[in-house]
Amino acid sequence: MSDFVSHSSSFGRLWVHLRFKVKYCHKIFRIPEIKARCEQLLWEAIAKLKVRCSELGIDDDHVHLVVDIALVPLDKLVKALKGYSAKCLLREYPWLKRQYFWNSWLWNPAYYFDSLGSDIQKLEEYVRRQGMPKPQRSLAGFITN
Repeated sequence: MSDFVSHSSSFGRLWVHLRFKVKYCHKIFRIPEIKARCEQLLWEAIAKLKVRCSELGIDDDHVHLVVDIALVPLDKLVKALKGYSAKCLLREYPWLKRQYFWNSWLWNPAYYFDSLGSDIQKLEEYVRRQGMPKPQRSLAGFITN
């Protein structure tokens, strides 16, 4: 993770923790097939965007990522990740839209982001453990342990 990336006229890294939620907080990722497909779609989008992602974790109703956004504007990255995954999921599983989203969108329009320093191992562990039983109730509780 400490390796820097060289671009045509720049050199560096910009690791960010991202989180976005399913609209209406529906727990659609409790359905193993939906969770697995969403993860696969997010990895595909990450590859297409040519950004580095060290962790991707999915909980019942939200997604966490640790991403080096490099030169990609944050809002465009989030829009691309959400847009690609939503378009594919709702096309492949049209019943999701009818049952949960009332012909609306998959993702809540808001998202969380935080820039990361050089020591991000605890955050990566937190993201890695998404969807697993855990005693902590928040990121703050996890980091202070």
